[in-house]
Amino acid sequence: QVQLVESGGGLVQPGGSLRLSCAASGFTFGAYAIGWFRQAPGKEREGVSCISSSAGSTYYADSVKGRFTISRDNAKNTVYLQMNSLKPEDTAVYYCAANPRVATLIRYQYDYWGQGTQVTVSS
Repeated sequence: QVQLVESGGGLVQPGGSLRLSCAASGFTFGAYAIGWFRQAPGKEREGVSCISSSAGSTYYADSVKGRFTISRDNAKNTVYLQMNSLKPEDTAVYYCAANPRVATLIRYQYDYWGQGTQVTVSS
């Protein structure tokens, strides 16, 4: 019954913006840190951003810092990733994941994963 469902991906031009959503169910969402990861063709899945259960702590990969913002609404069991000033190198499948411990960009710390949503940045 555990579900994480990403949405909001699509095709955007360089410099454009997207907001990704991750809707969760089947676990105690408010007790979990949530991370966003991405995987481009032929590359390892990498951490993008994460947020603690209380939203008191956030972390960003250097490649997205200053352009992306993570947030959460525990009342809606949803985490968001606002992506601005998008670049072609941001093109990837984006995944959200839930971590019952602490906010981290280390992949193996996450127990639950969504199916991913495609983000393509191209002119």
